[in-house]
Amino acid sequence: MKYIHKHITSAASIIAAYNGEVPLSNYLKQFFAANKKYGGKDRKLIAHFCFLYYRLAGACANLPAEETIKIAIFLSSDEASSYAYIFPNEWQPLLTENLPNKLAFIATIYPAANVGQCFPLVNELSKGIDATAFSLSHLIQPQVFLRIRPTQQEKVLRKLTAANITYQLLHDACLALPNNAKIEEVLQINREVVVQDYSSQRIGEFLTLVATSKISNKKSAMAIWDCCAASGGKSILAADILGNIRLTVSDIRASIIQNLKNRLAKAGVPIYNVFVKDLASARSLGIGNRSFKSGYGEAAYHQPSTINYHLIICDAPCSGSGTWGRTPEQLYFFKQNNIAKYQQLQQQITTNALKSLAPNGYFLYITCSVFKQENEQMVDFILQQNPALVLIKQELLIGYNKKADSMFAALFQLKA
Repeated sequence: MKYIHKHITSAASIIAAYNGEVPLSNYLKQFFAANKKYGGKDRKLIAHFCFLYYRLAGACANLPAEETIKIAIFLSSDEASSYAYIFPNEWQPLLTENLPNKLAFIATIYPAANVGQCFPLVNELSKGIDATAFSLSHLIQPQVFLRIRPTQQEKVLRKLTAANITYQLLHDACLALPNNAKIEEVLQINREVVVQDYSSQRIGEFLTLVATSKISNKKSAMAIWDCCAASGGKSILAADILGNIRLTVSDIRASIIQNLKNRLAKAGVPIYNVFVKDLASARSLGIGNRSFKSGYGEAAYHQPSTINYHLIICDAPCSGSGTWGRTPEQLYFFKQNNIAKYQQLQQQITTNALKSLAPNGYFLYITCSVFKQENEQMVDFILQQNPALVLIKQELLIGYNKKADSMFAALFQLKA
């Protein structure tokens, strides 16, 4: 185990060169591809130490990276005892203590480091968040969550049991698994299960409200527009809950559309319409037979301006602050003034998207943010700009107490 010191040093050298311009996971892949001397286990451990560093970096800004990594290992109840030899003698009795006692001890050793405050922007948090618990959750890597698709539960659980994969069934469709679970070797991703965070799965509660409304008519397809579709997880969820839908998907990024289409095809979710659009300016990015070509055939693209949708899902671009437990480097490099920039972007997107909502239709606004400017304040903005809208439900979807992401959702209806 003596090589751990070398791995910590290697992680520190990577951190010194990393500037946050690309996701840390991508940067590490590029680094290891260019440095073939590291074996598989070495790469995994060095990468782990890099992520541990960013979980504490903001609170330990004046400490060397090696020292910050050592503190992060010490605070991890799952790892401290395994690496006992790297700690000074006075640390040894605390290795198996609970987190509060460890934090108190570290505070005596490093009084200038505020290791209990891993999340500095507590004044920006949405109402209902326990700032201390949320901050400390950033010391823990979130779990992997799967959503079991309709009629697949018995098969999925049987396969996991046969493969000796540990899981926790949180409810009929939600599974929590360790991060190292080799689920892709056992399950059919997107067909049997969808990789989807616990809080993201809870968006289904809002879709269920739509499913039980008068606007949901099983005799005719419900027109749905997933206007910031990204990888399509919300589209699959909508199809599973709402059933008979006519799905339109769009995104600003042409590069993501092919992956989106492939994923929905695997999931057995047909797409009625797909297009690329910058909703912040409502400017078309080459639709139909004008300029956008990517292999679908131009006939697959239609201008959506004449369509009124029964449901618009707007999983808006945001700070992503509710997911920083998975990507702690984003917390470290995030600038507070970017919150207002995201809010402005969300205002532009929602204003333009709502123009295509049918009378009595529903608008579902979603973020993976924990900031009030992107959440409650956006609800206020949407209602002020659209007097005919009625707020049906809004909720901060807390996941930090379940090793999951935290999100926000609000469902509106346009009264005729």
